Amino acid sequence: MSALESHDPAVLRPPAEQEDGVLSRAYRALSVGIVSVVVLIAFEATAVGTAMPVAARELDGVALYAFAFSGYFTTSLFGMVLSGQWSDRRGPLGALTTGIGAFAAGLAVAGTARVMWVFILGRAVQGLGGGLVIVALYVVVGRAYPERLRPAIMASFAAGWVVPSIVGPLAAGAVTEHLGWRWVFLGIPALVVFPLVLALPQIRRRASGPVGGKAGAGSFDRRRIRLALGISLGAGLLQYAAQDLRPLSLLPGLAGAALLVPAVLGLLPRGTYRAARGLPSVVLLRGLAAGSFIAAESFVPLMLVTQRGLSPTLAGFSLAAGGGTWALGSFVQSRPRMMPYRERLMTVGMVLVAAAIVTAPSVLVHSVPVWTVAVAWGVGCFGMGLVIASTSVLLLQLSAPEEAGSNSAALQISDALSNVVLLAATGAAFAALGGGTAATTAATTEAGRPAAFAAVFLPMAAVALTGAWVTRRLRRQEA
Repeated sequence: MSALESHDPAVLRPPAEQEDGVLSRAYRALSVGIVSVVVLIAFEATAVGTAMPVAARELDGVALYAFAFSGYFTTSLFGMVLSGQWSDRRGPLGALTTGIGAFAAGLAVAGTARVMWVFILGRAVQGLGGGLVIVALYVVVGRAYPERLRPAIMASFAAGWVVPSIVGPLAAGAVTEHLGWRWVFLGIPALVVFPLVLALPQIRRRASGPVGGKAGAGSFDRRRIRLALGISLGAGLLQYAAQDLRPLSLLPGLAGAALLVPAVLGLLPRGTYRAARGLPSVVLLRGLAAGSFIAAESFVPLMLVTQRGLSPTLAGFSLAAGGGTWALGSFVQSRPRMMPYRERLMTVGMVLVAAAIVTAPSVLVHSVPVWTVAVAWGVGCFGMGLVIASTSVLLLQLSAPEEAGSNSAALQISDALSNVVLLAATGAAFAALGGGTAATTAATTEAGRPAAFAAVFLPMAAVALTGAWVTRRLRRQEA
């Protein structure tokens, strides 16, 4: 038995537990529990995205709209590194429970905020919890499931977004219009109890403790923790500078870059920035895909509300079909017959993402029907389903068991950092072209504001096309 096989949970379990399927008796409780955690995160993302334009307007914070999203991603960077260290050395259970608690607390802070900066603080607490949770879930998958089942559980994660994507915008829009946006935030923490009760006993049994029970594995790498603080603080300063746009904002911007660059180089695999073959390109692709898509998607409801006069419910519902098509794309990549073509599927996926992003601002022309966004976003989400699940599968294939936490953290850092940087860039462009003064009624639309939205979407389409090129470098060249 090889060293790698000795850490494979499927090898260590008795034959009775080596059953087929993530919903077989051996895996059912664990699968349902961790997918329920994903459903919780999905409800937050879809519901909060729908309520965000109204919250920003009532808190007089439309100019800080992008910061309300990137504040989440900024603190999640630290949570990801901490979770990777915690999970590799002590098991994912503690990181997961702490993360869910912080996630719920952040929702409560945001939901009771009276000014925009307190709202952003709540989003930051959510981000810390989300960073802890997402990396811990990846480590659970790497430890508790054999390699043959990992594409299927990743597809199940994507499927966990379907119902929230359909129900979330409708429910959030209705609650926002009839009860107020605060109840969108305050109602979600009630969903925490079920996944905790179902998943935690299974995680404790299958994936707790350090890999191989190594003595002394409980110590943390202090250098990586310091780098994590540097990357979070640097990203926050960079985002602040991008939102301020005054000459003095160059100072925090330069300080942020000085902290960010060495931290990124220290936390991501060597060669990531130049798309070195193998793991570095997998990590880079995740950032290009997630960053371009999320930066664009964050502005879709605001564009539809301010430029086309849609209600928050209808604006949010325009993204609803994406949950189903994302799950479909993830399902396609999980089929065994598709495994030899994974890289080609990812190339196709990134081209579809670029096409969706470049199509979305066409609705700024009022003769273009608003449902164009819904169709385009459904196509883009199918491409994201092909790409995101595949990067997760490839990362675990390229990682030794004792490195699963650190490498999963690197993947998620690339994801979140690209969101922060690209949201900072698009937010700055949006504000500079007058988008920050947009009201949530079509009656006050000015000629300059469509250009502000175009400055968000078109550069992000170019970033997605760069990702299509990176898909050709995901495997190491054979000797």
